[in-house]
Amino acid sequence: MKKAKPVFLLAGGNWQTPNALLPVLEEILAETGMKNPQVAYVGAANNDNPSFFIFAKRLFAEAGAAEVLPIFLAQKRPDIKTAHTIFSRVQAVFFSGGDVDEGMYWLSRHNLISCLQGLYAKGTLFFGLSAGSIMLGTRWVRWKNPHDDASAELFDCLNIAPVICDTHAEKDHWQELKEAVMLAGDGSTGYGIPTGGLLRVEQGGALHTQFKSAVCYLNQSGRVIKGKSITPL
Repeated sequence: MKKAKPVFLLAGGNWQTPNALLPVLEEILAETGMKNPQVAYVGAANNDNPSFFIFAKRLFAEAGAAEVLPIFLAQKRPDIKTAHTIFSRVQAVFFSGGDVDEGMYWLSRHNLISCLQGLYAKGTLFFGLSAGSIMLGTRWVRWKNPHDDASAELFDCLNIAPVICDTHAEKDHWQELKEAVMLAGDGSTGYGIPTGGLLRVEQGGALHTQFKSAVCYLNQSGRVIKGKSITPL
C-alpha cells in the first residue's frame, strides 16, 4: 500500500491574479510523484458550476496536469460507474469551493465517502479550495434554523485531513469555526485558514502553513479560547 500523501487545504480569494496560484498548484501536483498527473475535479459544492470547472481546468493544465476529469454529482442519477472509473485512474482529487453542506450531501447521497477515503489511504493526493478544504476535514457546523443560534449542529465531512478548519472567514472573526469547536467538545481544536492561505496536513496530522498564519481555537472545558497560530516556515 502506498503511503498517504499530504492534504492541501487552500483558502480562496485575494490572489493578485489567477496565475498567482500556478506555483502553488505546481507544488501540490508534484506531490503525486508524476510529472503530468491526472486530476479528478469534484464540483458538487457549487452545484457543478461549469464556469468554475473551466477556470480550474485551465489552471491545473497550466500547472502540469495531463487531464482534468470532471465528476458531476449534483443530480439525482449521475453516472456513478464512470465516477468510480475516473477515481481509480487519477493521481489527484480536487474539491471546489461552494457550500460545504451541499457538497457533503451529494457525496453521501451517492455513497462515495468510503470510496474517497479508500483512495486517500492508497496514496491518491487530495486538495481543496474554500468549501472543498472544509469538506476534506473531519466535521463542520450548520444551523437547522438560520434564525436560531441554538439550532447549530455538527455534521460529518470526509475525514481525510484530521482537522476541523474554516477558510477566509477572518472578517467574521471565525464565528462558524468557533461554534464548530464549541460543539466538538472539550479538548477539540479548529484552524482558520485566512484568505490566500494554505494549510498542509501531513498523514500523521502535523500541520504546516504557507503565505499566511493559520489561527487556532481550542475548547477548554466548554470555553473556546484562541490558541497559538501556525506560522509559515
